[in-house]
Amino acid sequence: MVSYLLELKLNQLENGKVNLKDSFAKIINGECFVIGMHISPYEFGNIYNKDPLRDRKLLLNKSEINKLIGKIQTKGYSLVPTSLYFSGSLVKLELGIGKGKKLYDKRDDLAKKDAERKIAIALKGNY
Repeated sequence: MVSYLLELKLNQLENGKVNLKDSFAKIINGECFVIGMHISPYEFGNIYNKDPLRDRKLLLNKSEINKLIGKIQTKGYSLVPTSLYFSGSLVKLELGIGKGKKLYDKRDDLAKKDAERKIAIALKGNY
């Protein structure tokens, strides 16, 4: 895991109004962006609030970006944000390199979830 700087409004992060689910990082034209990260708009703002799902640029230098490009060029790998934390007055985003699930893995997981749900319903009905 490697952490990188991300420029954000601190007050929204302090309130815990960030959702990393379904977000990923992508390298576009030699720059790294986080896509799909939801940061709730400032409650006391006005009509000039930013879009909560906009792409956010990571502050990386060229050598860090080249390292990431080398790691994710393998087929099926992608950059996934794992955590967001404060380091002094800075906000850092931790990126992980992950590989997506195969279709048959997804079907197995769905079957397991369905079976567990049926068991839970059956046990709940007995009591």
